[in-house]
Amino acid sequence: MIVCVKQVIDPEAPPASFKVDLSTNKVVPPPGVSPVISPFDEQAVEAALRIKDAQGGKITVISLGINLLRDVVKKPLSMGADELILLEDEAFAEGDSWSTAYALAMAIKKIGDYDLIFCGRQAADWDAGQVGSGIADILGLPSVTVAKKVDITNGKARVERVTADGYEVVEVSLPALITVSNELGEPRYATLKGIMAAAKKQPTIWKPADIGVEVSQIGAAGRRTSLVKLFQPVREGKCEIIEGESPEEAAVNLALKLREAKIL
Repeated sequence: MIVCVKQVIDPEAPPASFKVDLSTNKVVPPPGVSPVISPFDEQAVEAALRIKDAQGGKITVISLGINLLRDVVKKPLSMGADELILLEDEAFAEGDSWSTAYALAMAIKKIGDYDLIFCGRQAADWDAGQVGSGIADILGLPSVTVAKKVDITNGKARVERVTADGYEVVEVSLPALITVSNELGEPRYATLKGIMAAAKKQPTIWKPADIGVEVSQIGAAGRRTSLVKLFQPVREGKCEIIEGESPEEAAVNLALKLREAKIL
């Protein structure tokens, strides 16, 4: 199994700590806030680990970016994954969904031997939800999105897929790609034994040449979309206190105000 994970700014950081550099259309990382693995990607790791617990197998984790903190990207190893591959080079930076999916697909193609690819349903920073399906399309694989449960039997994956009013059951032949949703449940905590084992493992670093891609195909150079404007929305609110000589009178005055505003 292969699991794609992304290092992101902690989505639990206070909203006030986020700043946007309007001149570059980039988010300025909040000071003092450490990045994390995108929570949906942690659940993708958990999905793979549950299959490993039940049937055995090997889990390879891939992460793409620059300035990847080893304590962060090694978390899947401490949870129980077996090896970590980092696509770490300036050429991979600032890509869009397409150039990121392409680079990951080429890395997966280099690995060659796999039954399942897991991704989070979307990343916790941009929330696009496109990379997983993009990888499947580039590799010519069947894919199932927003999975809440995955079981493997007789060379097929039986997937419970989240819908607006419940879930549907989909069966897909392997190899396949599955994106995992939060309905899967909380990912397991890293154990002390797992943390110590992860500390001893060194990630494999791949550059563009290692996966057979040109710099023009990945990162910012390979983007197929352009970001026109990135900004923080301005929210303004007004509050008017409705008073009265008694609670009853205040209620009547409130009803009159709501009627004036055509809310009632």
